[in-house]
Amino acid sequence: MIGSLLVVRSTAGMDMDLVEKHLSMAHILKTLNSWFWWENIWMPVNVTWAHFVDRDGLVFPKPHQLYATIPYAFILLIIRFFSERYVAIPLAKALGIKNVRRVKPQPNPVLESYFRECSKHPSQSEIQGLAKKCNCTVRLVEKWFRRRRNLEIPTVLRKFQEAFWRFSFYLTSSIAGFIFLYDKPWFYDIWQTWVGYPFQTLLPSQYWYYMAEISFYWSLLFTLGIDNKRKDFLAHVVHHLAAIGLMSGSWCGNYVRLGTLVMFVHDTADFWLEAAKMFNYARWEKTCNMLFIIFSIAFFITRIILFPFWILRATLYQPTYYSTTPVIAYFLFNGQLLILQGLHLYWGYLIFKILRRFIFLKDLKDDRSDEEEEDSVTDNEEEPAKNGNKNGCGSSKHLLNSSHH
Repeated sequence: MIGSLLVVRSTAGMDMDLVEKHLSMAHILKTLNSWFWWENIWMPVNVTWAHFVDRDGLVFPKPHQLYATIPYAFILLIIRFFSERYVAIPLAKALGIKNVRRVKPQPNPVLESYFRECSKHPSQSEIQGLAKKCNCTVRLVEKWFRRRRNLEIPTVLRKFQEAFWRFSFYLTSSIAGFIFLYDKPWFYDIWQTWVGYPFQTLLPSQYWYYMAEISFYWSLLFTLGIDNKRKDFLAHVVHHLAAIGLMSGSWCGNYVRLGTLVMFVHDTADFWLEAAKMFNYARWEKTCNMLFIIFSIAFFITRIILFPFWILRATLYQPTYYSTTPVIAYFLFNGQLLILQGLHLYWGYLIFKILRRFIFLKDLKDDRSDEEEEDSVTDNEEEPAKNGNKNGCGSSKHLLNSSHH
């Protein structure tokens, strides 16, 4: 009986500790939540969240509406699956892109272990040592590593499908953005983005523009692990997170007018790049070159000129005319916008290098992209594939396999 009472008391004591821990955690989360939504962070002086209740025909963005972007992202992934399967693949075949079957290397534990743990590109002396260890010829070891490396590179058809999806979204969002903005006064006079702030009503077009854009970048984050790996992978992760953070923050602070302009400025250049990539994969070099030059011009106009001298001017300079005491969100948003501009300069430098090589060497190549190595059909003879380029294609074989946002 005494032992049972001790067990009961011990169990009750443990339960009380768990309850106290849960209460403590709940208190911490509540405190963090109250700090995060503190009006002094988001709102001008003498403005509180109570002022953002819909009234008198005014509709304001609500932070909880952002939860909808997650299910919307999965809807976009479903749309992407069907568009890639039933539109991109037939289009790729029409352009002459074939779904080439990759030849898998023969199972070899020794070579596989070396490939994973040591090097994917062994030197000639290392290949000779591995050939002796496996009791096979140097040529077969070279072929094994070539085939094994190719397995880690997406097929041309897969790259075409990804480019087609991005092209479809950016083109659609650019057209929709223009339709939403062309009749708005702040599209022509950016000072109008601050007139009536923060009590600017939310338009239905702005709601759907935001939901689509945020959902799209969520979907890109969800598929980073299976999409084509890029050497500037980290830059893309930073970009996607910064884009989601900026759009979500501008939604909560009702900087929606400026937010729609930022989205429009970005999307209008990106679909040209994705179109260039699609024709590159089809080896239509003249068309690809023309589209890439158009993209480069659009990129430098929108990202290197309009974004810093139009958008950043409106976010850094103009708010000081409406308030002498900038809120904390002013520094947070502009910090993220400056990070975004840093990425623009980084990608602009890479685009400039590609253009310079193209002008002087007639070679439009992106050094960050991995190219599939030619492989023989059998283990006994080399039969390198020689796919003729279309549309006047000459020397360039590797093009534009990374996207710039």
